[in-house]
Amino acid sequence: MNYFIGVDIGTGSCKAVAVKISGEPLHATQVSYPTYAPELTYSEQAPELIWQAFIKCVLRLVDHVKAAPSGVALSSAMHSVIPVDENGKPLMNMITWADNRSATVAKSLHASPLGEKIYSETGTPIHAMTPVCKIKWLGENQSALFKKTFKFISIKEFIWFKLFGEYEVDYSIASATGMFDISKLAWNESALTYCGITPQQLSSPVEVNHCRSEGLSNELKVVEGIPFFIGASDGCMANLGSFAVTPGVAALTIGTSGAIRVANTKPTVNFRAMTFNYILTKDLFISGGPINNGGVVLKWYIEVFLQKKLSSSGDFDAFLDEMKNIKPGADGLIFMPYLLGERAPIWDSEASGAFFGIRNFHTQAHFTRAVVEGISMALYSIAASMESTGLSIERVHVSGGFVQSEEWLQILADIFNKKICLINAEDASAVGAAYLGFKSLNLIRDYEDLKPKQDATYTPNKENHSVYKKAFAIYENLYKKLKGEMAMLLEIR
Repeated sequence: MNYFIGVDIGTGSCKAVAVKISGEPLHATQVSYPTYAPELTYSEQAPELIWQAFIKCVLRLVDHVKAAPSGVALSSAMHSVIPVDENGKPLMNMITWADNRSATVAKSLHASPLGEKIYSETGTPIHAMTPVCKIKWLGENQSALFKKTFKFISIKEFIWFKLFGEYEVDYSIASATGMFDISKLAWNESALTYCGITPQQLSSPVEVNHCRSEGLSNELKVVEGIPFFIGASDGCMANLGSFAVTPGVAALTIGTSGAIRVANTKPTVNFRAMTFNYILTKDLFISGGPINNGGVVLKWYIEVFLQKKLSSSGDFDAFLDEMKNIKPGADGLIFMPYLLGERAPIWDSEASGAFFGIRNFHTQAHFTRAVVEGISMALYSIAASMESTGLSIERVHVSGGFVQSEEWLQILADIFNKKICLINAEDASAVGAAYLGFKSLNLIRDYEDLKPKQDATYTPNKENHSVYKKAFAIYENLYKKLKGEMAMLLEIR
């Protein structure tokens, strides 16, 4: 059977989708793994557990389809750092994008002329999420480990090394490190000097359609000889999987975190807004902004705030259903979702969450709706910032595990005042990786050939948008007024 496997190495799990050459998903599988927080601002994962999850996903799909695929292509979460020794063995757990231990480093770099120079050359926001700040922090705080490190790599590079024994990184993942010159397609000298490392301590940059098939790991002998494509970052792949690679079409993803992105033929550099610019191809950049607080906030709300157990994704649906009877704006209840600090557009690691406007008539359903609206407003604030810099957004294509709720999709349409389209129900990043594989093998003429003839479209309600316009103004002003107090809370914590 002519099909491709797209694998997305995500924050909470590894997801893989078998996709037919027609673009139709055949089957999907997912393997989760834990995140550790040994200290308050830390976020770590075990690379070996993620490798085993990757292996399980590929083997499960091949076993289900009962035939070898035409190829395998990878997508991956960005901004991870793993110091490894000369044998590729991790010297510590992987530091994830959500880790804030380098917040002070990022704040200092951002305030310096060097910070603006690095941003303008790499297109990567100066923030604790980025490897340039993480590696600098390791050099300053764990000097013994830093000196022992043979290479600093990401989770995708770790898996690629386990597959083929080669240290290679695609342009897309490299362009999210804050250490890669996106015009020269080479490691950035200023950033590396700042970190105190050399190009030899990083992987060799390659194009996103770079392929290997020889010397595959024994754990995947069942697909030996089949081409593996290194692929791109999850954000870029989500745009591809959502058919959002033409001007005016944005891709919005809500997974553990969230982001909104548009395709552009050149970078959109704005140091104040710190729009990111990640490479999909040498001639196509994905520009936009990420939020820290996506589905992870909803999970916190249900499991910690409400003390309810979640055993399956269907449990989320039950909680989201209860907000249907609550009016837009949650009867004056506003939620600021900054539980993990925030990235775009405020770029404030010290920001914290808050419910505002609580009255005695507010019920659990009101709080649920306020949480969903707060996450949606955080994404809308990025879109508004992007449009203010000249990026055009006419319609929004959505993906991610938390956008299956029709009510949530309608909330997004009403807040954004734009058409919201759910084109692909499967993981858009994994599907996008499969699409990239098809195109790389010349099995399709154009990505648009794979686009479904129908999609679910949600049209904005003008009355609801009017309510949300007022609520959003309050939402934005709340952060401006409470920013100082949020920073002061750190002293109490």
